[in-house]
Amino acid sequence: MKHALIFCCILFSFVISAQTSTDQQLANLYYNNGEFEKALPYFEKILTKQSTKFDQLRYVDCLEKTNQAKDAEKFLKKLVSSNSNDFDYTIALGDLYERTERTSQTEKLYNEKIKNTTQNGYEVIELYNSFIKKGKVDWGLKTLEAGRKSLKKNYPLQIQFAEVYSLLGRTDEMIDEYFDILDQYPNYTSNIQNALTKQIDFSEDKTGVYQKLKEKLLVRIQKKPNDFVYSEMLIWLFIQKKEFKSALTQTQALDRREKGNGNRVLDLAETCVENSDYATARLAYNYVIDQGAQNPNYYSAYSALLNIRYREITIEKKFQAQDIVDAEKEYRKGLKLLGWSRNAVYTAKELAEIKAYYGNDAKGAVDLLDSCLAVPGLSDFEKSQVKMALADVLVLQDDIWQASLYYMQIDKEFKFEAIGSEAKFKNARIFYYDGDFKFAQSQLDILKESTSKLIANDAMKLSVLITDNLGLDSNYTAMYQFAQADLLLEQHQFDRAFKLYDSINAAFPAHGLADEILFRKAQAMQYQGKWQEALDYLNKIVMFHMDDILSDDAIFTIAEIYENNLQDKEKATEYYKKILFECKGSLLTVEARKRYRALRGDASASEDL
Repeated sequence: MKHALIFCCILFSFVISAQTSTDQQLANLYYNNGEFEKALPYFEKILTKQSTKFDQLRYVDCLEKTNQAKDAEKFLKKLVSSNSNDFDYTIALGDLYERTERTSQTEKLYNEKIKNTTQNGYEVIELYNSFIKKGKVDWGLKTLEAGRKSLKKNYPLQIQFAEVYSLLGRTDEMIDEYFDILDQYPNYTSNIQNALTKQIDFSEDKTGVYQKLKEKLLVRIQKKPNDFVYSEMLIWLFIQKKEFKSALTQTQALDRREKGNGNRVLDLAETCVENSDYATARLAYNYVIDQGAQNPNYYSAYSALLNIRYREITIEKKFQAQDIVDAEKEYRKGLKLLGWSRNAVYTAKELAEIKAYYGNDAKGAVDLLDSCLAVPGLSDFEKSQVKMALADVLVLQDDIWQASLYYMQIDKEFKFEAIGSEAKFKNARIFYYDGDFKFAQSQLDILKESTSKLIANDAMKLSVLITDNLGLDSNYTAMYQFAQADLLLEQHQFDRAFKLYDSINAAFPAHGLADEILFRKAQAMQYQGKWQEALDYLNKIVMFHMDDILSDDAIFTIAEIYENNLQDKEKATEYYKKILFECKGSLLTVEARKRYRALRGDASASEDL
């Protein structure tokens, strides 16, 4: 009997809950459709049970929309009385007075509420937030002014004042409020920077906020030269505006005043490198180097300075034949200075890559990497990194099986780490180049589950390539020739690779490798810094192979070239947008949307979705 009674109670509560849910759905359905008379009885049912503020305010709206303003007012007054700490009800009642042309009552209501909250800083902020949420900025300001007058310095309201001045376009007062915060709380710097980032468009200073901010910072620095916080803010401001030379001038001055070791200057140099401002980065690194070898940052600055040359050649592809010669001289000088120790190995690897892939000296690169392996004190991981670079160069020399041995060693030693997965993938490519597609496929299938997303994606692409094209012709001829051409491409024998790709097109004009061949040619042009030729090949994929698997990769690569290499942001935006609207289901959609919004700058997440 007892168990039956419990069961009945549970069943009853379930029925009540289900009924409430149904009433809620119907009430909101009718409300959203503008059928307020139909919505009213359902909201009334909800209110007799357990209702939320959302339900209550929608019920009030339904009453007003069905010409029952007096009932709405009566209900709101009851809510205001029973929820004195929830200011949303008070503002809703004031809104009702405004809509029924009783402005004086609105003002009386709001002024009374402001008067009653001025003794409590928390309530002042809560009331202010409620006004701002409803777009009542002037009332928000009145709340803060009354609060400041009453509380004086007992409760800080500068953040709120800065916000409301920003909303009202009172820029000078906004900046002064932020600086008053810094005077009292220097550790609030990052909070203020975050707030300013949301309020200032650094790409286009149409309102002049940036200029005013800079001028006021310079005044504060002159008045308070020992308060480094304003110098730091000015440096941050220059960085946001991408005025890196100005930022460097201020950073060097601050470093000298602090009698620092150039740590700030090194951090700025890294930012310059990330933004491809290599000229300013060089000035920054040389500033640290000029302080002498006794500076603890001397060697790291020297290595970073050499890395700029490496990036210009290998990433930016901005070099002439003489630049390769100059780069080797600089690196040799640097290695002599750094000493042949484990600290120099990373720099030596960079030189080896330049020699092998751009200086036509693979043998010299192998000798250099062999010397790195002989350096005492290297960790197993550091040795594996050198072996990976050495194996890559051996592939370039067409010594693919010696390279395979190195890849297998790394795979075995670091089986569950990213470098092990990378080695396994590169070893699978060796077998792919040799025409052993089945073994290559078996290794790629394992790598599809790799924790490294990049390796897993590369393995998936090569696996799909083999699966889709192996067996389209009975003797595997096209696929084997394609793999051989890929090896030539890896070895930078571009002309021979292109001839082999073209022979496939000639012998098998309808083969599914056509889009892959165009993509490989585009990659070869990218590697040589021939951006327009790369675009030509990629656009052929878009024009003639839009239904094939590489179409989204081609569009995304076009966008990247325009963004990163040709500095045409408008074109880049156009192609990222093309992925969003014409490549539904692409794995590149998320990244394309992210870059599209970053380039456009004014897009909201909801708009893009």
